[in-house]
Amino acid sequence: MYFTYIIRCKDDSLYTGYTSNIVRRMNEHKLGINSKYTRAKGFEKLEVYFVTNTKSNAMKLEYYIKKLTRNKKLSIIKTQVYL
Repeated sequence: MYFTYIIRCKDDSLYTGYTSNIVRRMNEHKLGINSKYTRAKGFEKLEVYFVTNTKSNAMKLEYYIKKLTRNKKLSIIKTQVYL
């Protein structure tokens, strides 16, 4: 099982990533480990995550979300739309 997620940083920016262990990865973001972006911007909270069956699907979803505008990402967060 893999997860694609969107987190909000302390500067109100949004970060998208994927992982096989969502709990471990959120702790890494909180501690500023393994992500230059969240280490610099500061982790605020996990906004939404999606579960996929394969790493490939998680990566494709991450790529798709990263290409979206901020407003579209906020819409996904607000409505908790399943992609």
